[in-house]
Amino acid sequence: METDVLEKATTVTDFLPLNGTDHIEFFVGNAKQSAYYYQSAWGYELVAYAGPETGVKDRASYVLQQEKIRLVLTTSLTDDSDISNHHRKHGDGVKFLSLWVDDATKSFEETVKRGAKPYMEPTTFEDEHGTVVISGIYTYGETVHKFVERKNYSGPFLPGFKEPAHKMDVTPVGLRYVDHCVGNVELGQMNEWVKFYEDVMGFKLLLTFDDKDISTEYSALMSKVVSNGNGWIKFPINEPAEGKKKSQIEEYIDFYKGPGVQHIAIQVHDIIETVGELRRRGIEFLYVPETYYDDVLDRVGEIDENLDDLRKMNILVDRDPDGYLLQIFTKPVEDRPTLFYEIIQRKGAKSFGKGNFKALFESIEREQANRGNL
Repeated sequence: METDVLEKATTVTDFLPLNGTDHIEFFVGNAKQSAYYYQSAWGYELVAYAGPETGVKDRASYVLQQEKIRLVLTTSLTDDSDISNHHRKHGDGVKFLSLWVDDATKSFEETVKRGAKPYMEPTTFEDEHGTVVISGIYTYGETVHKFVERKNYSGPFLPGFKEPAHKMDVTPVGLRYVDHCVGNVELGQMNEWVKFYEDVMGFKLLLTFDDKDISTEYSALMSKVVSNGNGWIKFPINEPAEGKKKSQIEEYIDFYKGPGVQHIAIQVHDIIETVGELRRRGIEFLYVPETYYDDVLDRVGEIDENLDDLRKMNILVDRDPDGYLLQIFTKPVEDRPTLFYEIIQRKGAKSFGKGNFKALFESIEREQANRGNL
């Protein structure tokens, strides 16, 4: 069953106004090498750095940017820090889904009084470029939402970060901004975290997908999508459903050792051009059989793109009442089968590609079987 409840009229004031995603920070084993990967393969530009050379002694962080997307890659320089402990348990993974706000203090106070577990109280950081206020609350697993208030700051990223001494030449691939971030949680926990986003952060339930929507002969999952008031922040939450074999959500939780961010969906200008360039740079994508394209136009109707180009790039198409979308998913970008990326181009569509779920799920299962984890 798919349910769209976002369009119901509401006069409730948004107590947590969000301007968008400020940055996504990963704790990784080797930030320098990870930064090289994201620059050379994905076309991100290195815009800021913090580490021993800038007076930060316990970690090294690289800030990468492409249009409105900022990724931060952080490695611990000691073996007993929260960063190293997080990486030892989870491998490379997302620690902070940081949200851009006008008032980090109010954002903290409003969410904590509604039941959020505090991560950090509002703290002011300052350097020659101005001040930034940051606070934070926990969400599923060990993932944290930071609230970042930067209206009085003009530096390259945050206080403590400097412009890099050396940059490599990079060519962007057309990545625009974060469309949505998907979290995986344990069986029976999806509704609890949906309630968290509704009660604590004022989000609304946007869509519901049950195990009839997202299933194959062997496995299934359930998913609900929550969105903030202006629709700029969307968080699908997945949990496994009963099936004959292990679902992709169970595989993720087994290898990540708990709940966490499963994938990041990125909006692009021209998905055919972007995916073609990413493939040339060595990015691997899930494979969907060519039979998918035999009747795709019967299902989605007329589209602007040439079907042969989509077939060549293995890009999927789906339509909803507002338009259509094109999407494709990478294979996991780390050795643990955890985090991956979705590349998406929206031509009016506001949904998430329900018509492609079965084909994508079967593709993921083939990869699971290759790893011996199905």
